[in-house]
Amino acid sequence: MSVNTGSNNAAKRRGAEDGMEDLEAVNLAADWADISQGLRKDLGHQLHSQWIKPIQVGGFAEDTGTLELFLPTDFSANWVKDRFHDRLSLAWKIARSEVRNVEIKVHPGRRKLPELSFGEGRRPANDGSDTSMIAVAAGTIGERGFTSSIGLDPSLTFAAFVTGEANVLACNAAQRMSATETPQFSPLYLKAATGQGKTHLLHAIGHAYLGSHPRARIFYCSAERFMVEFVQALKSNQTIEFKARLRSFDLLLVDDIQFIIGKASAQEELLYTIDALLAEGKRLVFAADRAPQALDGVEPRLLSRLSMGLVADIAAADIELRKSILQSKLTRFAPLEVPEDVVDFLARTITRNIRELVGGLNKLIAYAQLTGQEVSLQLAEEQLTDILSANRRRITIDEIQRTVCQFYRIDRAEMASKRRARAVVRPRQVAMYLSKVLTPRSYPEIGRKFGGRDHSTVIHAVRLIEDLRQRDADMDGDVRSLLRQLES
Repeated sequence: MSVNTGSNNAAKRRGAEDGMEDLEAVNLAADWADISQGLRKDLGHQLHSQWIKPIQVGGFAEDTGTLELFLPTDFSANWVKDRFHDRLSLAWKIARSEVRNVEIKVHPGRRKLPELSFGEGRRPANDGSDTSMIAVAAGTIGERGFTSSIGLDPSLTFAAFVTGEANVLACNAAQRMSATETPQFSPLYLKAATGQGKTHLLHAIGHAYLGSHPRARIFYCSAERFMVEFVQALKSNQTIEFKARLRSFDLLLVDDIQFIIGKASAQEELLYTIDALLAEGKRLVFAADRAPQALDGVEPRLLSRLSMGLVADIAAADIELRKSILQSKLTRFAPLEVPEDVVDFLARTITRNIRELVGGLNKLIAYAQLTGQEVSLQLAEEQLTDILSANRRRITIDEIQRTVCQFYRIDRAEMASKRRARAVVRPRQVAMYLSKVLTPRSYPEIGRKFGGRDHSTVIHAVRLIEDLRQRDADMDGDVRSLLRQLES
């Protein structure tokens, strides 16, 4: 009997230790989120995205006060260590007084990728292990061709891409670019703000193209990485090999093309590469956060090449698309229950970009799982304070009334009038509905803003519009359009 009791106590101790480790991991991740955000402000988006964002927090040894930070490659680990070690150490010591040393190293579980071969004794321009620059070596292409999606994120496929009004054109164009048939346009230029899905589509094109062209050779990189590789090729007298390698690919995918601004030699090489690939019927896809014509400092000839195919916009996701994206992500966490009001709250509140929206959901679920709590609206408000405050734009009832009156072309005074003509009552009810959906105001408060109406009148309006949206496509379209205007 005493043996069983001892075993049970040992199991409880192990469970408690595991729980403490999990909570420590959550706390470290939260501290890193704050530090990373501060570094982004100091360093700017470009440096942060390239070098700081890939960092993963490892273990913390309390006895030595040593914290491990992991990067995916030797090159990136050495680069960050040389330039940012002191800054990272100071930031962590401020965040956590118990941190005395910060070690920057290569992630022990990194995947080795094949190196490019430029000939005996020569060092390749790209080490093949940096996922921001993926190239396929001649040595990896045998009689059966290249058949693996090296460097492409396996989760970023067309099947995982949720479409809506904001992105359906870009998604359809991307699917055409990856199909067996020759596309009607090339290059394809994807324009979207940060975190709206353009990188997802680039990876999806790569996966689908390999599916329909098993012998294909694909090249994926960021524009910044393209410039780094080009400069390295110049310094090591390997420009001929660099050009030959670029022009041997069947599909060229270049992300964040805006970062090639002002680099004359790299722009010229990219221009010649585009011309060579187009002449051979190859496929090219570029992505940027602005239209080609808005790329300052880019040579006119290169601008004309970038815009000669199809420029496909990805607009900011509306609330319905954001909810659909959250629902699609929730399938990964089954059987964990996430209440509908939490999904609606996240979709309505985190509006800046999809990456933050999904990140907020992941953080909420991770915290709930590691602490054993149920996912609830209160938990979301408590744990996502930073994300919510950064996204929250206060929409007022006055703003809603003004927008609805402009939309339905009625006088603003009708919002508080006693008139009961249908042309006035329905817009007034829509405005009440939107006031409840988009503001934290109570029913009585909303009623007072609509000519001192009783709270039961507001409740009736909200329920009526909810019902009409289910039955009347025109009403649903009106509300969707108003939501887009108010949330933009």
